[in-house]
Amino acid sequence: MDLNTLVANMSAGFGVALSPDKLVFGLLGVLIGTAVGVLPGLGPSVAIALLLPLTFGLDPTTAFILFGGIYYGTMYGGSTTSILINTPGDAAASVSTFEGYPMAKRGLGGVALATSAIGSFIGGTFATFMLMLAASSLAAATLWFGPPEYFSMMVLALAMVTGMAGKSLPRALFSLSVGLGLAMVGIDMQTGANRLTFGVQELYGGIDVALGAVGLFAVGEALWLIASPPEGQAERLPTNRLWLTMDEWRRSAIPWVRGSVVGFCSGLLPGTGATFATFVSYGVERRFSKQPERFGKGAIEGLAGPEAANNAAAGASMVPLLALGIPGSATTAIMLVAFQLYGLQPGPTLMETNKELVWGLIASLYVANVLLVVLNLPLVGLWVQLLRIPRGLLTAIILVFSTVGAYSLQGSLGDVVIVWLLGVAAFLLRRFGFPIAPVLLGLVLGPMLEQDLRRSLAMSSGDFGIFLDRPIALAVFGLIAVLALYRVSLLWRTRRSTAGLDAAAGA
Repeated sequence: MDLNTLVANMSAGFGVALSPDKLVFGLLGVLIGTAVGVLPGLGPSVAIALLLPLTFGLDPTTAFILFGGIYYGTMYGGSTTSILINTPGDAAASVSTFEGYPMAKRGLGGVALATSAIGSFIGGTFATFMLMLAASSLAAATLWFGPPEYFSMMVLALAMVTGMAGKSLPRALFSLSVGLGLAMVGIDMQTGANRLTFGVQELYGGIDVALGAVGLFAVGEALWLIASPPEGQAERLPTNRLWLTMDEWRRSAIPWVRGSVVGFCSGLLPGTGATFATFVSYGVERRFSKQPERFGKGAIEGLAGPEAANNAAAGASMVPLLALGIPGSATTAIMLVAFQLYGLQPGPTLMETNKELVWGLIASLYVANVLLVVLNLPLVGLWVQLLRIPRGLLTAIILVFSTVGAYSLQGSLGDVVIVWLLGVAAFLLRRFGFPIAPVLLGLVLGPMLEQDLRRSLAMSSGDFGIFLDRPIALAVFGLIAVLALYRVSLLWRTRRSTAGLDAAAGA
């Protein structure tokens, strides 16, 4: 596509997106998305699925502008409670608890929310810009990835997150094993056999990732707060500073850029989703950090990167949907259903026959990003007031929201029980020093890891050599080997220096 055609298409798109009626629906989508994102367990796919029957009276362009606003708004809103009360709105927002919540406990809740808003804007705008530039060519690149390549990417993500554990690597591996075990619960999609269900009907469908995020982080945190001795009230109160210092800008700038690139590249791969992107981005920031000891204690770069990756992955997942008709996430799968209900089939023909819809939607994503910043940055001071809520009331609110969020997914009391059991498990793991993040990562990636391994072996008639015959998979496994060797050498040097210090002290 030449520059003149691109400019003409985007001019027409903005003419559609900025018309008064479309702008109202874009604003409504952003508001609904932000509100839904704050509620535990209610992600963008749930919001769009619930609103889908209500949009049948709208023209398709208006409906999809509404859905686009909801999508981006939910990606931002899910991080608000992650940062302030350690309660992620959805699985993708779970990574924000790693550094955002410690920042809030240190009185930097406003700074963390501002970092999140700016990162979401940068990531979302970058993804929309890339979508605008080369939807067709970028989507075609995803066709290079088959089951072996996807499997290698999943293993890389697992290796990066467990490698962040430092000296507690065995504990991280145990937590990862727990997550992978939870991912196996339910009916085997290939054989139809029940696995680890113990005859409980509610487990036949497996454990939903949203339930995992709410149970492991929200309920687990509430139980931890109940069991922990009271903290000083001063630690819980926000400071008056709601904006970043020059040093915080400097530490966040590169992670925002890296997170946008990581999130967009991850989001292009159908099925990986924003959760995968945020975990990878967090691992990348820790690897590149000159002070990795800050992580887990409120490192702003560990929040900036995943926040940008979150929205970038959301925008990138629109590329395979619009260009190839392949949903890149659960949310775009719902949007694919919406396209079909309107009698439309996403793909190359849609971009030619219904330009108003496609370019109006792309332009509306730019507008949604601007609306998110305009709406949410002034509200940072209001959001941080959540930190003034007394601990007893705060834990009650977390537990109520978590319970309601779990029940609202399918209207099942079984889901509520699962969330509470996972919360108890998270509390026990935390009590004995086991990290929680690898559990969720195993739950998220476990089904995809298993399916892609099975498909790869089916392609090669059981020959594991297929992973060495595919250049992309071989390169990824080579990177994993380099990271593992680096980690081993780092541990060896640390032990040698420790032994030297002990010998010197003994002398």
